[in-house]
Amino acid sequence: MTSGKPYAGILGWGVYIPRYRIKAADIARMWGFDLTLVKSLNIEEKAVASVDEDATTMGWYASHQALIRCNVDVNDIGAVFVGTESKPFAVKPSATVIADALGIPHRRLTTDMEFACRAAGEALRISIALVSSGMVNKSLVIGSDTAQASPGDVLELTAGSGAAAYVVGPREDSVAYFEGSFSYVSDTPDFWRRDGVPYPSHGEIFTEEPAYFNHIINSVKGLMEELGLRPNDFDYAVFHQPNGRFPLRVGAELGLSREKILPGLVTPWIGNTYNASALIGLAKVLDEAKPGQRILLVTFGSGAGSDAFSILVSDKISESAGRALRVTDFLMNKIYIDYGTYSKLRKLLERL
Repeated sequence: MTSGKPYAGILGWGVYIPRYRIKAADIARMWGFDLTLVKSLNIEEKAVASVDEDATTMGWYASHQALIRCNVDVNDIGAVFVGTESKPFAVKPSATVIADALGIPHRRLTTDMEFACRAAGEALRISIALVSSGMVNKSLVIGSDTAQASPGDVLELTAGSGAAAYVVGPREDSVAYFEGSFSYVSDTPDFWRRDGVPYPSHGEIFTEEPAYFNHIINSVKGLMEELGLRPNDFDYAVFHQPNGRFPLRVGAELGLSREKILPGLVTPWIGNTYNASALIGLAKVLDEAKPGQRILLVTFGSGAGSDAFSILVSDKISESAGRALRVTDFLMNKIYIDYGTYSKLRKLLERL
């Protein structure tokens, strides 16, 4: 599915990454995993949300950074979307809390999105359509998760916490504008969490080829065919990052070199932040991108679906990059914790 010619772009971006980190090797040793598994996943450590951090608070901070970066009047924002699979309330939106805390007027479209790790990608496509059609002037898109994993499950090695936010607005005002997008979606049961169940389940045989690789490859090929682009036309490629290995492998299958993927590959240092995963990677690329460069952004969500975007950097990028904290600032601001502290912060242990 393609969206036609968009007239929207990114006005500002922001991220939030918790400062607490736990080494993947410490988790592996706790549960008796072979350390070669950690190495094969290309994961060093992951970010851990503290007791006072959740998808809503992290989403607010990332949004605040995005608004600082683009200096947009909140009165101009007509839509707020939050993509998450770990919101604090089962029935109560996070988007309303964030929007009110930011002072965005009540005359807005406001909702939480759900499609596993792809919900924020859906919100991005919807925002592009809303801005391009003139229904809203600007839209705020947030991807934020405190990713869950059952203790002792292989997912625990990678499931991290973090948030990213983007202000989408008119193309002529953007620091980077969307050339096109393409979605590829099917019913593929690779990952799920039933209502009332605290941790997700995953069908391991479906995770790689039928889910992640099939959907991403088809969305990217559809995008390139639609726009008449080839792998060599992109300067950067940012994929959803369930671990540090998959993006490099899918990039190679699509004919994209490691050098185009590594600048936006953040999972080895913060883990898989689910809805924020690809969007934090994109933020890191935008922190250093130059006018005229083209970025491939590809989101993915289990269940399963993928959105591919072609983004062209404008000459306004140099005015915005230094206005707010960069991804590297968060990557460098870290405090290591042990498994016991991690268990307490993530409430794996409950006091009776």
